[in-house]
Formats: sequence, C-alpha cells, structure tokens
Amino acid sequence: MKKNMMKNDMMKRRSFVKRSSLGALGAMAAMSVPSLNALSFSKNDSINIGVIGTGDRGGGLIPVIDEIPNLNLIACCDILPFRLERGVSRASGKIKGYSDYRKMLDNKDIDAVLVATPFSTHSAIEIDALDAGKHIYGEKTTAKGYEGIKKLNNKKKESKTIFQTGHQYHSSRLYTHVVDLIKKGMVGNITAFECQWNRHGNWRRPVPDPDLERLINWRMYREYSGGLVAELCSHQIDFVNWVMDAVPEQVMGAGGIDYWKDGRETYDNIHLIYSYPKGVKAKFTCLTSNALNDYQIKVLGDKGTIILDYENAWFYPEGDYEDRELGEVDGVSGATMQWEKGKGMPIKIEHTHSSKQALMDFSDSVLNNTQPKSDFVTGAKAAIAVQMGLDAMYNNEIVKWKKDFKDLYS
Repeated sequence: MKKNMMKNDMMKRRSFVKRSSLGALGAMAAMSVPSLNALSFSKNDSINIGVIGTGDRGGGLIPVIDEIPNLNLIACCDILPFRLERGVSRASGKIKGYSDYRKMLDNKDIDAVLVATPFSTHSAIEIDALDAGKHIYGEKTTAKGYEGIKKLNNKKKESKTIFQTGHQYHSSRLYTHVVDLIKKGMVGNITAFECQWNRHGNWRRPVPDPDLERLINWRMYREYSGGLVAELCSHQIDFVNWVMDAVPEQVMGAGGIDYWKDGRETYDNIHLIYSYPKGVKAKFTCLTSNALNDYQIKVLGDKGTIILDYENAWFYPEGDYEDRELGEVDGVSGATMQWEKGKGMPIKIEHTHSSKQALMDFSDSVLNNTQPKSDFVTGAKAAIAVQMGLDAMYNNEIVKWKKDFKDLYS
C-alpha cells in the first residue's frame, strides 16, 4: 500500500472515529444482502473463505487457514488500513482486501467467512453474513448482550448455512477425550471446577494515533467489550457447560480496576462463582497482575482431579497413587498411566493444535453439511453466561438463569 494512500485512509478514519467511533460498525447491519440458498459441496471441493477482522486473532489465523487443504482464502477485510495490509501480507497467495465487510459479502465467490472483529460487532456482521448465504466461523464470544444474542438467533433460525462458534476446545481431541473420561466416571461425582487465566500485562495494544484508541483498544471499553469474562473466561465457561451438559443456575462475582489505572472501563481482575445443578460450583479467575500457572482448568471429583492446560492434561486420583501404574480407573480403560513427578498421571493422546483442528472441523462441517461440535447453541449459552457474569459484577448482585433465556437460542 502506498504511503499517500495510507495517509488519506488514515485521515478518513480519524474523521470517522470523531463522528461516531466504533458504534458505526453496528449501523452497517442496516444494509443487508438478499438471502441465498445454502451452498452445497462435494467432499473434494474447495471452500472459498474470507476473514473479517485482521487483528491479532483474525490475522493470526490466516496462515493456519492456508494449511487446511479444503479452505481457500481469497479475501480479508479490516477498517484499519495498516491491519488490512498486514492481513493481506500474511496470506500465502494473492487475496483481495476490503475496508467494508458488506462489499466483501457481496462477492459471490466467497462461500464462508471467519468473523474476528470486536465483540460488540459480532451480531450485526454475522446477521449480514447469514443474509448473504455465507457459512460462518464466528469467533467467541458469540454475541454481546441478551439482545445481540436474540437478534442473531432469530436470523440463524431462518438460515440453512453452517454456523460454528470459535470455542475451539470442542474440537481439541485432547479435550474431547478428557470430557469422555469424565463422563465415564474417571473423577467420580464432580464437586467443583476451578478455572483461571492469569497474565501479567496491561492488555493494552500500542496506538499509532490517539484518535484510534477506542478502535484498537476496544477491549478496555464496556460499550464494545465484555473484558476478561468475554475474551478469556468464555472458553472455560463453555467447557464447564459442556462437561455438565447444563447451564449455570446463578452467578455471583466481584472485580475491579485495581491495578492498571489508565482510564480503562473493563475490569483488570475478575472473580466469578457459577452454581450448576447438583450443587456443583465453578470458580473463574482472571488477573492481569500475576501470571502464575497461566491458564488452567481443574475438574474436582470424589475419586480424583483432572488438570488441563492449553495442550496437556493430568489425572490425580484420590489416595496415595504416586508409585503405582494405573491401567484402568473405575471401568475407564485406556493406555497405562504412570505418575509423572510433580504433574500427576499424564493423559496422553495425539492431537493437533485446537485452533487448527477447529478450522479443519469447520471445513468438514461445511463440506458434509453436518452440525459443528461448537455450534450456535453452545456458543449462545456461553454468551448468556458471560453476560450474567458481567451483570453480577457490574451491578453487585446475584444473577439467576432465567427460563426465557431459552428463547435466545432455541
């Protein structure tokens, strides 16, 4: 991109930000594309895909898409010129860049889109994508607020296209194996979950121009973001919903802006307790001032505990098992497990990185017209639970799961 073109684009973007900031993205939903019939494919076909949003997540997935045989990246879109340029440059082949996602949706050669834009824009963009007849891989969290979830759900019910939510651990062969072990009784009766995702950093992105602060650091502002709950905890909330095959009955929590005093509106630490059926409690903690143990999920039962990180899992049976092999646990057969010093008994299974596997599964779902493992319904349930957590913290109240929430994803 030539420097003078980039400068003109940046000046236009500054004017746009001053007039309406990120809220203008929501207004884009006013323009819809005529509905199309669901696309059909043979197993040998290539799916032409476009990426909407080429920031850290969307741009990071572009090289991954290039590694998947049946996905053919042909376009990407971003309203920030320097991010669009970076996204185009990360593709292995020649792709078309767009600054307006609606024009990208007009491209009849595009079969599917990956939406990796700010949280508050998911619903409007994905409604337009459904109107355009595109298959959707929608990054988490599915939609912001109860109204955003409801609007997207109503449109999804009218569509026959595939909609996969980007809770990629549903695709992880390790995580699916662990969930199967849990459901077969490895940890016994579940009594609690302890989940954390801790980091040491202010979570702020560098801003080349002050006028772009809210566009780049949208995670810091409540109008656009669900903060740590939506950006991090949502993965683990979705996991607990999956294991429990249930939704939370209520949530309480606390948080605050207690460390990073820099004008942000979303909390820099959050602490939530969700109550599930049968008295099971799930705790979720995110810190930005201490990174000890980073990401971790503990599933605690009366016969043992499973601990998961991003790509590994260990089993800690109740009792003194440190010097024993374990070939079968309460009827759950599998490979012999030997205690790993300081780590419990490793649960080992060959698996691909979860983000890549999720895109491979999306490709298979589109080609075979099958329901994704992480579909709109599972994503909507997690999104509702996220909003419940935000309401609990911001309003300092206990928030209960309402019966009419089912209308948001039925």
